[in-house]
Amino acid sequence: MNYIESEIRRQDRLLEYSNAIELLRNCEYGVLSMQAGDDGAYGIPVNYVWDDELSIYIHCAPEGRKLRCITSCDRVSFCVVGSTRVIPDKFTTEYESVVLACTAHTHLTEEERRRALSLLIGKYSPGYTETGLQYAEKSFHRTEVIRLDIVSASGKCKRVPEKR
Repeated sequence: MNYIESEIRRQDRLLEYSNAIELLRNCEYGVLSMQAGDDGAYGIPVNYVWDDELSIYIHCAPEGRKLRCITSCDRVSFCVVGSTRVIPDKFTTEYESVVLACTAHTHLTEEERRRALSLLIGKYSPGYTETGLQYAEKSFHRTEVIRLDIVSASGKCKRVPEKR
């Protein structure tokens, strides 16, 4: 993965690559942001799975705003946020996040779509793999899968020392 640290203005807030990998692997959801043509921008939280290589997979209905946006412009941004903690007396927030620049792809092969759905089931329903695969197969005809190929990534965090 092309992990770019030089674009982070506050170099003291860089998220280490290993921490960024853990966030990508373990976060519950991410926000997919797209260009919506004349409607401006469109961002939506989605469940996702990272393939531990260079792609993120999300699923959706076979038609809708996400797909229209991607058809219009395949360059998207994807953001995951890990732990956060508001610290009222310091007027700040602890956080950790990863932002990905991606190219979105639709119309994947049936094999790739099934693999992606299997990865999603493994992440979100690990104790129900067989049932999940049966469910995915039954609804396969009404499920689209979007692959986000990661072009670059950067991560940022803020840690605030505990009071003593």
